[in-house]
Amino acid sequence: MSTLTATPETPEAAPAAPVRPAYRVTGRRVLASEWAKLWSLRSTWITLGLGLLFLVAFGVIAASHYKSSLDSGRHMDRDFATATAASLSLFGTNFAQLALGVLGVLITAGEYSTGMIRSTLAAVPRRLPVLWSKAAVYGLVALVIATVGAFVAFLVGSRIVSDTPAAMGLDHSGVIRSLLGAGLYLGLVGVIGTALGALLRSVAGGISVLVAALMLVPGLISLLPSSWQGNIAPYLPSNAGESVFALTHDSTTLSPGAGLLVFLGWTALTLAGAAYRLVRSDV
Repeated sequence: MSTLTATPETPEAAPAAPVRPAYRVTGRRVLASEWAKLWSLRSTWITLGLGLLFLVAFGVIAASHYKSSLDSGRHMDRDFATATAASLSLFGTNFAQLALGVLGVLITAGEYSTGMIRSTLAAVPRRLPVLWSKAAVYGLVALVIATVGAFVAFLVGSRIVSDTPAAMGLDHSGVIRSLLGAGLYLGLVGVIGTALGALLRSVAGGISVLVAALMLVPGLISLLPSSWQGNIAPYLPSNAGESVFALTHDSTTLSPGAGLLVFLGWTALTLAGAAYRLVRSDV
């Protein structure tokens, strides 16, 4: 009589789970993501182009106006009469700061208006590296664009006024410092715009505060008594920043070094407010 022995079935080996690569959030990767987001927006190209155009075009226009007024013998106001090639070439700084500052606001506040900030902070839960990366990436871009624009405006403007009392070359004392200072000032304006967008989380609100701080408040300060103006006006963001790239200084303005320190203080204060709200408030 034969006996059948059942052979136990060997279980099949379970398929190995696919190994997922381990992604870590690093500072370099956060910077790379913010760099990619910056250049993926059409508004970046348009606004940076406008900032560069304002800086160069208004500088060339100011130099041309000075030259034509001098040739025709027309009366020039005091600002133009004492102008130099450097000051004429940087005439467009006040207009370029609006374009570069507004783009800074759009970079951060725009993510809140579209809701993309939720995805950004889900990928970077610690939050603060997002703010530092946005400020660093855009600040560097604005610095480069502004510095290039300042040098281009000076090279063109100095040729226009080459045979006038305003003539000045790159080898003149203080010119290089002035042009680099203008680029640094506009780069920091971009950082302030970025911080205001993160602080207020509103495009309209950030732009309004930026314009008020850089253009409206200095005009209102001029309505105060003279003794007050001397104690307040030099420390306003726009006036402190202007002293960074101005060639001449007097008792009513700060030195380039002091102006830079004051403007860096305003920048740090705005960034600190944005960091506090980013950490303490929900998105």
